[in-house]
Amino acid sequence: MKILDLKIQSVSKAKEALLKEKLNQKAKPVKSLGKMEEIALRIGLIQDTLSPELIKPTMFTVASDHEVCQEGVSPCPTKMTWQQCLNFLELGGGIGLFSRMYGFDLKVVDAGVNFDFAPHPRLIQAKVRKGSRNMLHEPAMTMEECLQAIENGRQMIREVAKEGVNVVGFGEMGIGNTTPASALLSIYTNTDIKACVGPGSGLDSHGVNHKAWVIQEAMKKHGISENPLENLARFGGLEIATICGGMLEAAAQKMVVITDGFITTSALLAASEIEPNVLDYAFFSHQSDEQGHALMIDHMHGDPILNLSFRLGEGTGAAICYPIIKGSVTMLNEMTTFEEAQVFNTASAKVAAFSHD
Repeated sequence: MKILDLKIQSVSKAKEALLKEKLNQKAKPVKSLGKMEEIALRIGLIQDTLSPELIKPTMFTVASDHEVCQEGVSPCPTKMTWQQCLNFLELGGGIGLFSRMYGFDLKVVDAGVNFDFAPHPRLIQAKVRKGSRNMLHEPAMTMEECLQAIENGRQMIREVAKEGVNVVGFGEMGIGNTTPASALLSIYTNTDIKACVGPGSGLDSHGVNHKAWVIQEAMKKHGISENPLENLARFGGLEIATICGGMLEAAAQKMVVITDGFITTSALLAASEIEPNVLDYAFFSHQSDEQGHALMIDHMHGDPILNLSFRLGEGTGAAICYPIIKGSVTMLNEMTTFEEAQVFNTASAKVAAFSHD
C-alpha cells in the first residue's frame, strides 16, 4: 500500500557477484566470517558500491505515553516516560551510555509524551498529542494523527539526510508500549494474542493474561481492517507510528536501518505492511527476550545479529550491534587479500576459494 509520495526501491543486485568476489578474495576461508560477510554484502548492495561507507550514525529514541496504561497493562508509573527522556537528553541511561560508547548522535524524539519539555539540542519536538488514547475504549489514534506521526518520522529523517547521515538506529521509550506492539503483532501476522503478549516491564502471569484480555477486547470493539494504516491507528502508538515513518523514509533515502527490540520491530512490521521493500534496508540488531519478538522477526524472514537476552529497549540493542556492522564494512574495504598478503598454495594458486567447517 502506498502512502503520500513514498517510493522505496528494492535493492539492486547488479553488484552482487562483484561484492561476493571481493569478499572471497580476502585472506580467509570463504564465508568464514559468517554474518559479517552477509552484512557487508547487504550494505554494498544498499549503497550500490563495492566500497560502502557508514556516515554519521544517528540514533532516534522516540517517546510517547499510552492511555491504555489506565487498564493496568504495566506495573510502572507513566511518569517514568518523561523522566527517562530527561535522562536520555543528558546522555544518561542505557541508550545515552551506548550512544557515547559506539559513536551515535543521539536524538530524543517527543512523539506524544504527557509532559512539556524545554528546548534541548538533542530534543526533536514531534508531539502529535499527549499520549495515544486508551484502545480499550477508542482507537489509539485518529487516522489524521497516525498520518501526522508518520510524516513527523519522515521529516526527522529528511533533516539528517541533509547532513549526509546514511545509517540510522531506532529506539523507543513509553510505559505501556508493549501493549500496542503485541496488538500489531497479532493483527499483522494473524497470530493468537496469547502468543504475542509478554511481561513487558515486569508483569506477573496474571498481569500478562489481563493485558491479553485488554487487547482482545479492543480488537472486538474496533475490528481489524484490511488497511494496515487503519490497524496502526486503531491499535498502535504515537512513537510506533513515528518510527514507522522514519524507517520508511530512511529506506526511501537508501539508508542502513537498524532496529532494536520488540517495539521498534513492531514499527518495522507496520512499515513492511505499508511498503514491503523497506525490509531490504533493515538490519535486526538482536532478538530480545520479550515474548513475541522472535515471531515478528521470523514473519519478516529476519536474521538477528545478536541474542543477548535484552529486554530494555531505548535503542540499546541497535547501538551495541553497531560495531559488528561497522566491522563488517571495514572488513570489506580494508582486509588484505590473498594476493596482497602473498599467500598461495603449493601449486602457486591463490587459495581464496578454499573453505572449511
